[in-house]
Amino acid sequence: MKKRCMHYTFHHGGAVKGANKDLQQIQAALQTGNLETVDYWTKKLSYHLSSHILHSIFWTNLTNKKNDPTGNLLKRIERDFGSYDKLKGYLSKISKDVDGNGWGILGYQPYTDKLTLLQCENHEKLTQWGVIPLLVIDVWEHAYYLKFKNKRNDFVDNLFNIINWGIVAQRLDIALKLS
Repeated sequence: MKKRCMHYTFHHGGAVKGANKDLQQIQAALQTGNLETVDYWTKKLSYHLSSHILHSIFWTNLTNKKNDPTGNLLKRIERDFGSYDKLKGYLSKISKDVDGNGWGILGYQPYTDKLTLLQCENHEKLTQWGVIPLLVIDVWEHAYYLKFKNKRNDFVDNLFNIINWGIVAQRLDIALKLS
């Protein structure tokens, strides 16, 4: 629990504090009409708010029991990736191979009505407009260094044992209703 608390409090909490500060700075610039720094604070907000959103999804994607996708989610996985094992292999590979820090993301792309995978460096880079994240894998070093040291691959492999596919399925149902 202590490891998760550090991750949650220090890293995720830092993103929340950062986003709040960024918003305050943007608001101050708008109120004074001095827009010299607004570009800087907008970029910082993108970084911090993306971190907050992805961490918020990450926490709910975890459970203490192994389960597999079922129902409509499984049907879409099979349609878009061929099988659950192929999705797992693909998502695992892109998560392990993120350059530096970032995320592996399973998302729903409403424009194509398909599930898609993203390899996201940092928080705000390499996205597809309109993709709704359903499952995220945090491969920033802070997510795994206490338990797995520098072994990102082991962390990703072990994470599949505690993914809450029921929550992922709920996110897909919501995404389908929104599109």
